[in-house]
Amino acid sequence: MTDLYSELLVKKEQTVKDKAIKILMIAGIALTAVAGLIIPFAWILTLALGIAAYFILPKLDLEFEYVFVNGELDIDKIMSKAKRKRVKSFDLAKMDIMAPVNSHRLEYQNHNTKAKTLDFSSGNASHKVFAMFIPDEKELYKVLIEPDAQLIENIQKSCPRKVFLD
Repeated sequence: MTDLYSELLVKKEQTVKDKAIKILMIAGIALTAVAGLIIPFAWILTLALGIAAYFILPKLDLEFEYVFVNGELDIDKIMSKAKRKRVKSFDLAKMDIMAPVNSHRLEYQNHNTKAKTLDFSSGNASHKVFAMFIPDEKELYKVLIEPDAQLIENIQKSCPRKVFLD
């Protein structure tokens, strides 16, 4: 038997909020640095803003990597193309259903208010986003992903009665 393997990288598009945070942080650093020429205390504020920017700005440039291997879907978050962090691993044998977000097949699951939504899509409304409902030890997750044709095909081979393309 051959192994089912797919790998896909999805870049999260920056929202207006992300761009505003980036501009405000850079402008704040520049203004406090200029003010530091007049008021020495402003250098402390410049340093504090610089440290905050070091931790916040990389989280605004995100990519998600989906790795599917034999019924397991691992999702990693890549920040600023430098730092990788495993976000979640899912055993798709436990998956209830997978279908496009706007599919009528998800009507029953969408009414479940206890499902925790995990969005690993690009945020672009024109892309086809799929929703997977997967129970975990404690919670039910609604996972939003943007799979390509190969990833959908491999997930469908792994869980044929649970994946819908309409």
